[in-house]
Order: sequence, then structure tokens, then C-alpha cells
Amino acid sequence: MNRNTRPRKGQASGTARPAAATGRESATARRVRAEALARRLSEAYPGAHCSLDFASPFQLVIATILSAQCTDKRVNMVTPELFRRWPEPAALAGANQRDVESVIRSTGFFRAKAKSLLGCARALVDRHGGEVPRTMDDLVRLPGVGRKTANVVLGTAFGIASGVVVDTHVGRISRRLGLTRAADAVRAERDLVRVLPREHWIAFSHRLIEHGRGACAARRPACDGCALFDLCPRVGVKPLGSR
Repeated sequence: MNRNTRPRKGQASGTARPAAATGRESATARRVRAEALARRLSEAYPGAHCSLDFASPFQLVIATILSAQCTDKRVNMVTPELFRRWPEPAALAGANQRDVESVIRSTGFFRAKAKSLLGCARALVDRHGGEVPRTMDDLVRLPGVGRKTANVVLGTAFGIASGVVVDTHVGRISRRLGLTRAADAVRAERDLVRVLPREHWIAFSHRLIEHGRGACAARRPACDGCALFDLCPRVGVKPLGSR
């Protein structure tokens, strides 16, 4: 059994689900459970980190823009050539869009992404002297940068806990954990920042993604033996033994 999915002492497959499973959980109880979940995840995945490769805040902005509708693995295959040719905002700002498109084509939506990359680089040069800003308001004004990308950059590049990154996987598992009911990423983030201590905001998403890869699969989660078993209401998951 993977050490990250080893049952806690006294845990058994028949353990009752938390009150969140029936909608009886109070706001206070949810905050207590969320903090316990965050601590448990930190124990299980202490080395979890952003899986995008980058050497500067600018490169992280660009890689995160490219990651929309694309895997991080694919982005990491594309960015070495992209950053070799255009390593800084000023270089990318002067690039030809078709040249950029040819490099990032395999990430999907390459025309729209190339336009965003060029617009972002030019805005960084024109508005910020080629430096990546460190505030949410300034970041989301950059072409191609939404709140999720801004949270990634602030947390990973600068260590600033501005919010919780909510991508498809984080949203899915957070709903399964009963921390939010929202399908919309913005609403889900609001729910998460209400219940999670700020010191966990940055790492929580990285750890949750690792948990999804290792134990909490979308269709067949490995609930029996999961490190979070006794804290998880398993929303939308069939009871053990009924699969």
C-alpha cells in the first residue's frame, strides 16, 4: 500500500461519514475539518509543488497561460524552446505572432494563446518595466491572466497567499470533500478561503492535485485506505462495497 494512502490508526472501511455528507455540518465544524484535512495532506504530500517548469516569475506567467486546456506535461515540453527564443518580456513583446504560434501549437488554442502571450509581454514592458507585478489587481489586468493564473504566480513565484488555486481537479476533489458545492471556480475559491487557514492556501492545491493523482481518482477513488478517509464525506461516491 502507498504510504500516502495508509489508513490512520483505528480507521476502518465502516467508519461513518462526517456530518457534511448529510448537510448537517455547521460552518465552525467545516472550518475545523478543513484545517484537519490541510494538515493531513501536508503530512501525506510534503513535497508537493507546482509541476510547471520555470526559471523566473515571467516564465511562470507564460507557462500558466499555456496550461489552459492543456496538461502541465505538454506545457513543459513546449516551454524550453519558447524560453530559449524569448526568455524575457522584452524579447517576447517583439516576437512575430506566427513564430510564437508555431512553437506552442501542440498546447491547443495556439492562436488565442499566442495573442495572449504577446499581449501579456507587451503589457509587462509598457506598464511594469518588464517586471511581473506582485498584486492581484495588476496581474489580472494583463492579457491572458485570470484569477487562477494570478494566484499561481503570487503563491508559487512570490510566496504571497492571495487565494487558493482552483483548477478542474481541485474543484472536483473539494466538492467530494464537502468543502464547497460550487462548480464555478471563483465561488469554489471563496468557499475554500473561508474554511482554510491562510498558511495552507498556497500548498493546498498542489497537495490536493497529488492526492487526486495517487488516490482520489474521478471515477474510482481508492477510499478504502485513503489518508483522508475519516474526514471525507465522499460526496457523490458510492458507498464502499456497492461498486
